[in-house]
Formats: sequence, structure tokens, C-alpha cells
Amino acid sequence: MSLKDVVSRLIGFLDPSRNAEVVIASAPGRADFLNTHQDYKGLPVVPIAIELRCYAAGYRSRDGILRVSSVNLFDEGVDYLDEVDICSLKLRGGGWFGDYARALVKVFMDMGVGIDGLHIAILSHVPIGSGLSSSAALEVSIAKLIAGLYDLQLSRRDVAEIAYTAEHDVMGIPCGRLDQYGSSYGGILKLDTRPPYDVEELPDRGFIMVLADSGVRRRIVSVHPVRQAEIDEALRILLDEVKVPVELALKLGRRYYEPRWEDISEEEIEPYLSSLPSKLANRVIFTIRMHRSTMYALSIIKYMKAQPELYRSIVGDEFSSEYRPNFDDPISVLGCILSFQHTLLRDLYEVSLPRLEEIWSTMLDSGALGAKISGAGLGGVILGLARSFDEAIRIRKACLDIGCPSAWVSKIGEGARVDLRTYV
Repeated sequence: MSLKDVVSRLIGFLDPSRNAEVVIASAPGRADFLNTHQDYKGLPVVPIAIELRCYAAGYRSRDGILRVSSVNLFDEGVDYLDEVDICSLKLRGGGWFGDYARALVKVFMDMGVGIDGLHIAILSHVPIGSGLSSSAALEVSIAKLIAGLYDLQLSRRDVAEIAYTAEHDVMGIPCGRLDQYGSSYGGILKLDTRPPYDVEELPDRGFIMVLADSGVRRRIVSVHPVRQAEIDEALRILLDEVKVPVELALKLGRRYYEPRWEDISEEEIEPYLSSLPSKLANRVIFTIRMHRSTMYALSIIKYMKAQPELYRSIVGDEFSSEYRPNFDDPISVLGCILSFQHTLLRDLYEVSLPRLEEIWSTMLDSGALGAKISGAGLGGVILGLARSFDEAIRIRKACLDIGCPSAWVSKIGEGARVDLRTYV
């Protein structure tokens, strides 16, 4: 759908008064590129924006009403309109789509912005529940819209923090900052998940991605708290029962976010993991291996050089004997690191499913340089890295042929933006 068609549909749901200034803003979905399941542990993560976007159009109605229409829900034939008096603003609950806009309006009002009435229409091309951050794209696009309507000079960090505050603090959803920063900044980022949440914008190496939707829906609340509790129990056993040496104990902690994971080597902690139930030991090993492989991948993205011996030491003999990249082609090595991280998610974190494995194998068999789960797992999307657009089209077709309900080819997407200002 062209921007002209998007604008036409959105304005059709607004019905603004004559001479009202209408702003159309948009924000991208994002794929979870590297270091999945590490943001809540305080480790850096690497989101990558995609070309699928959420669009929000609106104007200042000045009637004291927040009115939000979802074009997507209208097309599905379900309740698509949310309307609430701003003076008595509260969340509706139950997963209601309008709560995202309500939460954002509350955050802006708490900042001192005099919201005097907003009419908003939303049209999203980011599939819900697929691991591509549809909720963050929604939040960031609305935040960017409100900033545009009220002439607020907000940085990309400001927009991301507002969106995060709305979802985490107001709505009470246990998210990290990965999604909101990935959507607001766009491109490919290294995001530090400990204060002050530093952002490093990485070079665009012309990645071509294939995103295949499994059709299996999942919610973060069904994955994250369980894995967090398992890591907490592993730490308790190591500190209270095993009584690891002081040097190691000082690097650990009692909650999953307290250890200095980046300072703990597998060789240092491995002798004590045999005292843990295998499942809990796997969660610890996962954390260390995932982080180490991410640091290696980041060096490839930054410098476009790959060190063969370091690759083998990171992925191990068994994986390196099966997945042998061309070390003169750094993107080939990066693809193998993606696949390595998928095996960690599957074998050590247990967030894959037979359906996801089928798609992953199909991508690799069809020529993908590498592929992995994007997002929390137990459903959602598999992300594949292709060498060329033609190869990406072939991989996409193979995924559709095995029954994926949707699959997309995408370059790295732009961050949040104002697409249009017009008077209607």
C-alpha cells in the first residue's frame, strides 16, 4: 500500500473539521537480531528495524475527548473505536487496543503537555503477536504523532522513553526498552540495557531479511517470568548450597538482573554447574554463550572482519564442523552466528517449537545464510539473512509453500518519522 493510499484510508476515519491540521506519523516494527532474552538481564541487545510500519494520523479536536479508530480492527469486523473523556482518563484493560493511546496521553499529560482533545486513526502493517514489536510500533507512532501535533521538540530517545513508560509503568506490561528504542531509532542498534541506556548506531551493511510468520501466537508474560524464576533459583543454589568461591560469588547476585554476566566466563562457572538441575544449568550457559556470540557478531558488523579461530571457540567444534562459513565473506559468518543463537534458544532456553524448527530448516535449505527466532519464542517469526534480493524472494516462497500464513522480504527500516502534515 502506497503512502497516498495509507493517508486516504486514515483520513477517512478521522472526519476532521475544516482547516484542521492533520499529522501522519509512522514507526517501524523491529526484529530481535542478536542477544535475545538478554535485555532483562542487563546485557546489551541488538534490534534491527524492518520496513513494515505502523501509521498514526490525527488532529487536535479540542473537545476534551480522546478518540481512537483502528483501521485494522474495522477491516476485521470487530469493535474498532475507543473513546474516552480525557478528564476521566483510565485504562479499560483486557488487552484493549485503545489503552496504548490512553497510556501515552497520560504520560504526556504527566509531562505537563496540555492535551485538549485528540482524534487518532491507526493503520498497522506490523502483524500482532509475531515477535516484530507491533505494540512498540503502535506506541512510538502515536508518541511521534502527539509530539508533532503539539510542536514538541523530542529526541528519538525521548520518544522511546515515553513509549516505554506508557507500556511498562502505566499499562504494567513487563517489557524492556528493546522494542521502543528499536522502533524509535530505526536502523540497527546496540542498546545497553543498564542505565543510562546508551545507544550505538551500527553501520547499515545492506542486510536483506526474510521474516516468516509461523502463525503461532504467544505473549511475553508466558515466557519471561518463567525463565527469570529459573535463573533466580540457579543463583540461589550456587550461592547458598554450592557456595562458589568468593571471586565468582562477587560477580553473581540473587536476581536474574544482578550478576555481571559479561564478566563471567563459561570456564570459570562450569565446574559448579554440575550441582544444578540440568535445566537450570542450561539457562546459565545460555546467558553466557549468547552474550559472547553477540560480542563476536558486533565486531563483524562494525569492522567486516571475521576471525576463524575465535568463531570456532565461540560456537564449539560440533557446530563449526557443520556450519562452515566463508571467512572471506563476513556476512556469511554473521549468518552462522544467527543460526548458532537459534540453537541456543532451542536447546538451552527451550523456546522453540516443531513449527518454528520446520521454518528454520526450510530457510537454511533454501539458501539463507543463517536464521533464528525473532522475539521471545514459542511462536512468532523466524528471521533469515539472505545474500541478495533474488535469494530472499526464493526463501520467502519456500516458507509460504510450507504453510506460513505470511512472509516478507525487508531491508533495514527507518526510525519513527512524521510522514505528512496537511490541512483538511
